[in-house]
Amino acid sequence: MYKYDDYDHQMLQDRINQFREQTRRYIAGELTEEQFLPLRLQNGLYIQRLAPMIRVAIPYGCLSSAQLRKLASISRDYDKGYAHFSTRQNIQYNWPKLEQIPDMLAELAEVEMHAIQTSGNCIRNTTTDQFAGVAPDEIEDSRPWCEIIRQWSTFHPEFAYLPRKFKIAVCGTANDQAATQVHDIGLYIKKNAEGEVGFQVLVGGGLGRTPVIGSEICDFLPWKHLLTYLDAIMRVYNRFGRRDNKYKARIKILVKAMGADAFREKVEAEWLHDKDGPATLTTKEVERCRAYFTDPDYEVLEDSDAGIDEAASRDVMFSHWLERNVAPHKVSGYRIVNICLKETGVAPGDITDRQMEYVADLADKFGSGEVRVTHEQNLVMPDVRLKDLYTLYEACKSESLATPTLGLISDIICCPGGDFCSLANAKSIPIAESIQRRFEDIDRQKVIGDLTLNISGCMNACGHHHVGNIGILGVDKKGQEFYQVTLGGSSDRTTQLGKVLGPSFAQEDMPDVMEKLIAVYLDNRQDSETFLDTYNRLGMEPFKERVYANAD
Repeated sequence: MYKYDDYDHQMLQDRINQFREQTRRYIAGELTEEQFLPLRLQNGLYIQRLAPMIRVAIPYGCLSSAQLRKLASISRDYDKGYAHFSTRQNIQYNWPKLEQIPDMLAELAEVEMHAIQTSGNCIRNTTTDQFAGVAPDEIEDSRPWCEIIRQWSTFHPEFAYLPRKFKIAVCGTANDQAATQVHDIGLYIKKNAEGEVGFQVLVGGGLGRTPVIGSEICDFLPWKHLLTYLDAIMRVYNRFGRRDNKYKARIKILVKAMGADAFREKVEAEWLHDKDGPATLTTKEVERCRAYFTDPDYEVLEDSDAGIDEAASRDVMFSHWLERNVAPHKVSGYRIVNICLKETGVAPGDITDRQMEYVADLADKFGSGEVRVTHEQNLVMPDVRLKDLYTLYEACKSESLATPTLGLISDIICCPGGDFCSLANAKSIPIAESIQRRFEDIDRQKVIGDLTLNISGCMNACGHHHVGNIGILGVDKKGQEFYQVTLGGSSDRTTQLGKVLGPSFAQEDMPDVMEKLIAVYLDNRQDSETFLDTYNRLGMEPFKERVYANAD
């Protein structure tokens, strides 16, 4: 992981001191709400429905065990003993006291963490695949490139007041788990015929009110030009992006209005000025960042079952967990372990202070002292010995961390919704729970198979409902909470945006609606088709006919 130098520490301390004084002045009435707004947003502070909410940056989703323990103690000392992982691989605290926020930030700084640029019209936390550096199908480790982008974008004076918020994702694996194509900028690491590393550059993706899949504007950008090309994109956006209407201010609206070809031309013209300028990356600079992401001291191990097959044969729940939550590793004798934070009755992505400390201990005992946060609001231990899997599973069970349903219907991506967010039209968490309870049987979930279900409480789409195989959106109908359903979304390499099924449903109808959708799939699937495969083959009509049959 990247370690702060003296300059980083001083810069962060200066920022905390500055925000402490700004907060004092606001509480004392010396700053108006309008004046305080941009100051708090660039320090990750929101005012939500019931209390302040602060969003803490977890760069590209990587945490040390020490950092996770600090997040746990903060949740206990300043919040209500739990926190929420978001789809941007960050963590949110929903109940802090405003006057204590500077103290929280000071404690975060002790473990080289902060909340800078986790909100506001600036470049947000850069995200990536949670298996970066350990995936067998990896083209190249994306973490050093994410760190380069993080250092470039943090406090960048030219891009601190953009037309709207801005999000970047980098993917270095064959299987895209970062929803790369629905970001303002999506970067796919690739190699040319000569084996040289570069990037496929997509621009103008995003969800929200106007969901758009990003457009390719560069098929192969040589690595040394990464920052100069990003500079060019940002300058075109900063110059031509709309500031008169926040609903039309995202770069996706600009790219759509201009057309991808015209936008590319402006970027190329801007790039000519600085293509080989001071921001051009050197081998030395890339190696400096790459040095922070070296492999742990892996043991030389055989990739045999080490008693795991025998344990799976006598413990059916471990067998389920092994099948769903454990992934291959690039090193023989090791595995990647996913910790699914989707236990029924708990808000998806929520974790208690006790669980955070427990996972930190597990990471030290069974892993490399590192934990990853996923786009799907789960956790990952990237380096676990094959022989330790059953012992780890048993340890996870004791703290309700062994839910064996990764990638199944109960592994729901869900925003906090109307229970917390002042922007939400409807609650999300109760919908997630009602569906989880209806499909709680693990054998039934396995019969259904791979399926992504995403829930958002409003059109801002923090739950990424547009790219769920099944998406659910909370809507307001004359003061009543209703739910619109979309089908056919996907966020992998063949990204698709879901299409609206039809009129929205009342909250109490949602489990039955899900039953009918799943029934159409199971009645019609062929061979080993997933829900998405069957939907793509059949289209919308069979699902619509079943769900709305006999409707008034």
